[in-house]
Amino acid sequence: MKFDVLTLFPEMFVPVKSSILGRAEKNNLIEINLINYRDFSTDPKRHVDDCPYGGGAGMVIKPEPVYDAYESIVSKLNYKPKLIYLTPQGKTFNQNMARNLAKEEHLILLCGHYEGIDQRVLDEIVDEEISIGDYVLTGGELPAMILIDAISRNVEGVLDEKSLVDESFNNILLEYPQYTRPEVFRGVKVPEVLLSGHHANIEKWRREKALEITKIKRPDLIN
Repeated sequence: MKFDVLTLFPEMFVPVKSSILGRAEKNNLIEINLINYRDFSTDPKRHVDDCPYGGGAGMVIKPEPVYDAYESIVSKLNYKPKLIYLTPQGKTFNQNMARNLAKEEHLILLCGHYEGIDQRVLDEIVDEEISIGDYVLTGGELPAMILIDAISRNVEGVLDEKSLVDESFNNILLEYPQYTRPEVFRGVKVPEVLLSGHHANIEKWRREKALEITKIKRPDLIN
């Protein structure tokens, strides 16, 4: 699975080069390339933004550096990768989208900044717009990292498949509570059923707890 990220701040992406994703990249299960579209500016001072036509606060990213950065990727390919623009106007990201996007071989993630990107280049290159929630951030870098993380863990080999089966949002329900050693912590004991070794009863308890937690925390998922 290959990710090409078009961003003004590649230095922000250190976290996705660490831990599980870092190991996945080292094992060639995923590939994360960071392309700074400021490098494609033809401005002597490498500016990539300008005032919006029609007036208004803030600055807008110009179309040329974004398009040229995009072309630097696709001109070397004999196929067209899906390009996702991270924007509050997009579809709200969820686990089902993460699973579906994990089936792609190559994704390009476009991170906006300031007041956004000139609409003409968006109309030209964007295949899908995605939001991570109904709020506004200073740029698309954090949403891009969230997509990379959520998608990558669904790529075959990145995690043990058993780790994905009972996760929150699989089979609609949130995940059941988890416990480990010590058996007693501050006077509270691990539920007896988990110590019983009776697998059918353990599965029944987990299902009941998952349903109970979902009803309390996210009743909308069941409704």
